[in-house]
Amino acid sequence: ETHGISFRIQISVKELLDKDVLLKLLFHLPVSYPSTLPDISVNSDQLTRAQCMDVKEKLLEQAKKHLSEPMVHDLILWIQQHLKGVIKQSATVCNEKTTLSKGTEDGIWMLLLHLDHMRAKEKYVKTVEKWASNLRLTGRLMFMGKIILILLQGDRSSIKEYLILQKTSKVDVDSSGKKCKEKMMRVLCETEVQSQHKRFQTFEVKEYSTPEELQKEFETAGLVTLFSEFLPPLFK
Repeated sequence: ETHGISFRIQISVKELLDKDVLLKLLFHLPVSYPSTLPDISVNSDQLTRAQCMDVKEKLLEQAKKHLSEPMVHDLILWIQQHLKGVIKQSATVCNEKTTLSKGTEDGIWMLLLHLDHMRAKEKYVKTVEKWASNLRLTGRLMFMGKIILILLQGDRSSIKEYLILQKTSKVDVDSSGKKCKEKMMRVLCETEVQSQHKRFQTFEVKEYSTPEELQKEFETAGLVTLFSEFLPPLFK
């Protein structure tokens, strides 16, 4: 009655690059739906994060055409018929961006990681700061209660290199105090920085007392969608 409803729909789209693509669509219908657009989240193991974002944008464009009338069924039919075109268009735009971004800042990427724990916190933090500095990455190492997040921005090659370091280096200690690799890390999001996102100028380690404080950090950086899509499940 106050929050609306959320539901997930999985559809299989055939004949895209000679393979079936399984799309996982999460719809949140606010109380004022259909007078208000639904929130849509798109995931697929066969598509890149950027392609999923393109599919979401196209679905929202279509949703605007159906404002004030039930639209979910129409949106699903539309994406089943047009996914191939959206992905082709996405690849073209991506190629154009890559050409433009050589030697410029257009190709800046963003990475959001969730860590399960840090036993040797002081050493771990210093290591992350050193890697970020060496790779010229900016962002935040964020602590809120038991939640640990690393948000990074920088060249895509540096982001990839950071991920390799994070996965292969002995950054922490196990329960017996022996050095160990990070095995409990999850990549929540890896995507190109968009025009609405603000660039972090430095890399900082910050602690937050409440989810609201953490949310404010994301809002200040123009990352409201990123926060709402990936962080609420961590607070449960």
